[in-house]
Amino acid sequence: MGKNESNSSGWRSNKWIRAAIPALLLHCSIGTVYCWSIFSQEIADYIGFSKGATEWAFSFAIFFLGMSAAFLGNVVEKDIHKSSLIATICFSVGMALTGFFIYYGGQHTGSIVSLVGIYLSYGFIMGVGLGTGYLSPVKTLMLWFQDRKGLATGLAVAGFGAAKAIASPIMQSMLENLGEGGIYKMFWILAGVYFCMMFVGHLLLKKPDGWHEPSGKEDKPSIMSVLKTKPMTNYIGIWLMFYINITCGLALISQEKMIVKCIGLAASAGIISTVSAIFNAGGRLGFSAWADTMKDRNTIYKLIFILSIAFTALVMLTQGIKTGEGNIGLVILVLALIFIVNAGYGGGFSNVPTLLSDHYGMSSISAIHGITLSAWAFAGLTGNQVATYIVNHSGEWIEHGTDAAGNVIKVNPVGYQNVLFFTIALYIIALILCLVLVRPTDKALEAKAAKKASKEA
Repeated sequence: MGKNESNSSGWRSNKWIRAAIPALLLHCSIGTVYCWSIFSQEIADYIGFSKGATEWAFSFAIFFLGMSAAFLGNVVEKDIHKSSLIATICFSVGMALTGFFIYYGGQHTGSIVSLVGIYLSYGFIMGVGLGTGYLSPVKTLMLWFQDRKGLATGLAVAGFGAAKAIASPIMQSMLENLGEGGIYKMFWILAGVYFCMMFVGHLLLKKPDGWHEPSGKEDKPSIMSVLKTKPMTNYIGIWLMFYINITCGLALISQEKMIVKCIGLAASAGIISTVSAIFNAGGRLGFSAWADTMKDRNTIYKLIFILSIAFTALVMLTQGIKTGEGNIGLVILVLALIFIVNAGYGGGFSNVPTLLSDHYGMSSISAIHGITLSAWAFAGLTGNQVATYIVNHSGEWIEHGTDAAGNVIKVNPVGYQNVLFFTIALYIIALILCLVLVRPTDKALEAKAAKKASKEA
């Protein structure tokens, strides 16, 4: 009996079982929101609407992800079991309802009910599941992995990024093998699979026994009073550079498939998409683990912006997207830009909760992180939409071969090239904000003072 109790106590206090594994189960499920491009055209064709009309479902999902995180951050702070259960129910129900409204749209082609239903299901209901699911394991991970907070959060957030690479071929196979109505059947099957994964994650997720949340207004200061422990420009700087990094990432990633076709790699588009998803996930894990070794975690953002500016400038100067086809050097340069932006996009996500905890402590980190994710909400409405506007209103559409079905492929190399003017301007602004507004952490200031004292001695 004593041995059984010891074994039970062991797994109940194991940081991998109580934090890392449940975080991966939650994030690998909700991260499949980024698989939208795999089936968006199929949804549009099946329900009888344009692809542009259905694209708003994804934009709404990202918007409500950020806004639900902002407004429900306090719920996550108080009770991760309630928040992770909300995430499980909303995400899986939203996915099942999306399947229902696709089915309805197939029976009533062109019905506005199906389109609005998809907006509500995939956009709003799933969006709430995304926001609460994204937030729920983050603070728990940082509490269990006090010495390697970046590695821990990076591991979970990498699961969010890797979900696309894992799920995309599975979804593609389902679409090809489920026959007539495969698009809505896929949503119903995945709704059940993700409910099981997330529910197990919900049951396992637990904060360390030694951690007790402050209770009462006297013990738990307001979010605003916590933010005011540093100049407000410090938090504004973090929010803005987070927003800009996501906006620029989405602007380029949303055009990634067409850019790849421009440089003559249409046949390898699927492989490149998987590799870019791996870079996205690798950036989430690598940049955050690297930041654990730094005195000031903000240094990671400086590196991300400098690398993004450098590679964007190189592709702009060489006009790599416009003239890259047939030139192996320019093709490699354009691919490097895509991979670097994906890595930096992911790294920006994984480092923000630990950067916030370094500045404002752990007591209200879920709520502060949730408010900061509102930047993701607004970036979700601006990044890909601005890029699409630039592509549609500049340059010229030209024929560029045919696809597997024999349809003519049209691309706008100048338009995609012009998107880079937008992203490089924003990356430069982000770097300035990073250098000017975001102050060094207390840890960085102490290290600097110690180094100065040792020199004087």
